[in-house]
Amino acid sequence: MTFTEKHLLEVAAIAHKLDVAAIEQMAALLARIKDASGRIFFLGVGGSAANCAHAVNDFRKLAGIECYAPTDNVAELTARVNDEGWESSFVGWLKVSRLGSKDAVFVLSVGGGDVDRDISPNLVAAVKHARTVGAKVVGILGRDGGYTARLADAAVIVPTVNPASVTPHAEAFQAIIWHLLVFHPLLSAKGAKWESVDP
Repeated sequence: MTFTEKHLLEVAAIAHKLDVAAIEQMAALLARIKDASGRIFFLGVGGSAANCAHAVNDFRKLAGIECYAPTDNVAELTARVNDEGWESSFVGWLKVSRLGSKDAVFVLSVGGGDVDRDISPNLVAAVKHARTVGAKVVGILGRDGGYTARLADAAVIVPTVNPASVTPHAEAFQAIIWHLLVFHPLLSAKGAKWESVDP
């Protein structure tokens, strides 16, 4: 079996193992945020940060929800990291954005943050802050979901089918799941361009 065949078989296995109820729960929670005129703040690091930028676009344009990601402003992010440190970089941004009880923090992460191993401490601090101000916490996560999954109101864990491929599958399925969400009947505000034109 080639590497490509093995990887695609893993993709199919993950798709079949996804927790459909967890995805539906997340859609319903985000619909309540939307109905309350709340905002979604997408948080991620590395490849997941790039996914946050894409998700912000889709949730704003296709679902009609006000959304932001701190990693979209590299000047502010790097100033906060330089002046105040990595751990507080997201919390400082969320405080200026006046994160509140009508809003949600949406974490895209392979591991979800780990306090004991000091992995993604800025995600951990942001989730703690969200809990403090009464904001909802949701996440699409890999492995066991880490700190985010333990505190989340709704979390989808991308199942591990190959311990050597946790990161590529987790980050790929972030995109699959958020695309599902923005087209979900509970959230969709308008169709995508190509679906609206004649074949």
